[in-house]
Amino acid sequence: MKILVTGGAGFIGSHIVDAYVATGHEVFVVDHMTSGDRRNLNPKAHFHQLDILDAGAADLIAHISPDVLNHHAAQMDVRRSVSDPAYDARVNILGFLNLLEAGKKTGLNKVIFASSGGAIYGEQEAFPASEDHPKHPASPYGVSKLAGEAYLGYYKETHRLPYIALRYANVYGPRQGLKGEAGVIGIFARQLLSGQTPTINGDGKQTRDYVYVGDVVAANLLALESSHVGALNIGTGSETDVLSLYQKLSEKIGCKIPAVHAPPKSGEQERSCLDAARARTILGWFPKTTLDEGLAKTVAYYREAKVS
Repeated sequence: MKILVTGGAGFIGSHIVDAYVATGHEVFVVDHMTSGDRRNLNPKAHFHQLDILDAGAADLIAHISPDVLNHHAAQMDVRRSVSDPAYDARVNILGFLNLLEAGKKTGLNKVIFASSGGAIYGEQEAFPASEDHPKHPASPYGVSKLAGEAYLGYYKETHRLPYIALRYANVYGPRQGLKGEAGVIGIFARQLLSGQTPTINGDGKQTRDYVYVGDVVAANLLALESSHVGALNIGTGSETDVLSLYQKLSEKIGCKIPAVHAPPKSGEQERSCLDAARARTILGWFPKTTLDEGLAKTVAYYREAKVS
């Protein structure tokens, strides 16, 4: 297939591009390079440095007429969404609409949308949360992701454009930047490897569901072949608090620097954990990488890359 991956020079997107190329698809990458890294670009993919808000992104879709749009370009910093909700909405809503309108005109066959389980559900009432859990976003970022799903529902009903929204838990692994809640793994690893003192926001008892990027890539491969329309959680169903996460990383790196604490950040949840049973039933997907295995792979990457 001919696949356009937005955000394809970023953390998750670049791994997906690699997998799509490896399985024989023709892949086009659109990335503004605000947070993308040229070192992540697959040389066999067609790269276009474009902002998804610009007319050039829509023109590219008209020119290449992709079969699939895999949309990972986003403003994904929860804290920035709180401080600048208008910017978050411009990128995550208006930018996405620019692509959908162009795709509608070129006969796009499917959209795979990177959504967010934790941010959409807000403070959970049940653990782990299924796709039917009430949606109460606690940040503008969560609101924009929920809006993206709502627009996909509209385009499916009105323009018969199928989609799968993959509601990610907290994705981590090699190539990760410092943004997003799972970014804490990259931050801690970098700091511990360089002998710096990490900071934990709040008491460290807040929990997240950490899912390894390789497992997320597998979900994006399976989504290509699925006829399912709608949202699917992509997570492990397990909670890990920040204190425990820090302890695991300290042990793997062999560094016993005690962390310091800072006040909690606005817009961040206390607990988050996703039930991915539906993804297993529909896609045949389940997480294969344990947290210990994933952290070991991530630490090995930072050691070898000497990322500081």
